[in-house]
Amino acid sequence: MKHCMVVDDSGVIRKVARRILEELEFETSEAVDGQDALDKCRATMPDAILLDWNMPVMTGIDFLRALRLEEGGDAPVVVFCTTENDISHITEAIEAGASEFIMKPFDRDIVEAKFTEVGLV
Repeated sequence: MKHCMVVDDSGVIRKVARRILEELEFETSEAVDGQDALDKCRATMPDAILLDWNMPVMTGIDFLRALRLEEGGDAPVVVFCTTENDISHITEAIEAGASEFIMKPFDRDIVEAKFTEVGLV
C-alpha cells in the first residue's frame, strides 16, 4: 500500500484529504507544517505528499526545497494543494520539484485525477 503524507495547517483539510486518500487505498499520515513534515520524512519517506503552500513555521515551498536536498527526498511525488493559483506560484512549485497542482477547494474526483496523472492511482 502506498503512503501519502498530508501536510496542511488546517485540521479540516487534513481530515478531508485523508478520507479521500484512504478511499483511494493509501496509507496516510499528517503533518501540521513544513518542519513537522520534514522531520517525519527524515524518519520515513512517503511515496507521495499532498502539500499546502501557506503554513506557519515552514511554508510548503520551503519544505519542498529542503525535502529535495534530503537523502531519498527526490523520490516522493509532491502535489501542491493550495489557494495560490497564479502562474508565478505554479512555476515556482514546478521548478522546486512539485509534480502536480490542485486548487482548493478540492474533491475526490480532482484528487483521484491528479494522482492518476502522476501514476499513483
